[in-house]
Amino acid sequence: MRGMGRLFKRKNSRAWWVAYYHRGKEVRESSGSENKTDAQRLLRKRLGEIGRGKLVGPIEERVTFEELATDYVMDYEIRQRRSLRWAKGRVSNLRRHFGLDRAVDIATPRIRSYAQARLEEGATPATVNRDLAALGRMFSLAVQAGRLSGRPYIPKLRESGPRQGFMEYAEYRAIREHLPPDYQDVLDFGYHSGWRKGEIFRLEWRDVDRDAGVIRLRPELSKNYEGRVLPLSEPLTAMIERRWKARSLRCPFVFQKDERPIGDWRKTWARACVAAGLFRAVKVDAKTERKVPTKLFHDLRRTVVRNLIRAGVPERVAMSVTGHKTRSVFDRYNIVSEADLRQATSRLAQYVERQPATATVLPLPKAGAR
Repeated sequence: MRGMGRLFKRKNSRAWWVAYYHRGKEVRESSGSENKTDAQRLLRKRLGEIGRGKLVGPIEERVTFEELATDYVMDYEIRQRRSLRWAKGRVSNLRRHFGLDRAVDIATPRIRSYAQARLEEGATPATVNRDLAALGRMFSLAVQAGRLSGRPYIPKLRESGPRQGFMEYAEYRAIREHLPPDYQDVLDFGYHSGWRKGEIFRLEWRDVDRDAGVIRLRPELSKNYEGRVLPLSEPLTAMIERRWKARSLRCPFVFQKDERPIGDWRKTWARACVAAGLFRAVKVDAKTERKVPTKLFHDLRRTVVRNLIRAGVPERVAMSVTGHKTRSVFDRYNIVSEADLRQATSRLAQYVERQPATATVLPLPKAGAR
């Protein structure tokens, strides 16, 4: 019967083949076995998939994780995403668990197993979710290319809320005191602009108009590929003049040291935070503790957003200064600190104290009175 499929052997072939109809076309597939029972089992499997509307088929069964990963990285390269290195890191994490798998074998139970294994390795839920998002993107690209008919359900872990750290002025000064002069200027720029660290480090002298008193960020340097203009305030002007006097013509970058651009400064930052007393002790083992900074350079970005709003700057203008493209992300950064909450409750108490001790009660009008 047409709807039941059939078994057959090809000329000069020992293996049994199955044939079935899908979307009006006959599909032929080798069972890879000389045993007729194996072929019958494959045919029943395919007919069941067709009945459920989830036919896998021989083409999909040959798609491997490595092919998914290759397409994923290629997509980043074609779109010239600056986070290509980040994407390759996600692939490396996933490859350790799925590297030998076919795409059809990466089902929800195996994905849950991966998440559990990563947590046991010490990865945070947020890190695991970034890996799972990359895996989901791999499947989506395969579906778009017609290599897969669907993607598995990928459960996400519950993450802690976004970091709400600020850098108060006293903390900024304390860290600055323990930084070398070249790094002090980087900190100053971040504290008065709210720009991302990557945008600051890639800034070149051709982006600085000292006569007009502005810095123009090129679109290719911005995370969202949108250029913007930063008028120089007095602190920023003083910082730019210091950099101008210390510049080397052999290096085009504003923030340079020994004729080279300032790069990874995590160790320098950590030492300054520890020296300023802004750290917490983390146990490495029973006898050893490690001092971890409690302040991040990215805290400056949240601080600038908060300071702009406190200063009465319209939100749209503030977003233009810091480079926030969407309101949702800006709102996530425009959060209140404990000092803001204390001020709010203090104002509430002052308002209550100003209320009269006794209330004036007006008599109700008599019935029938007009």
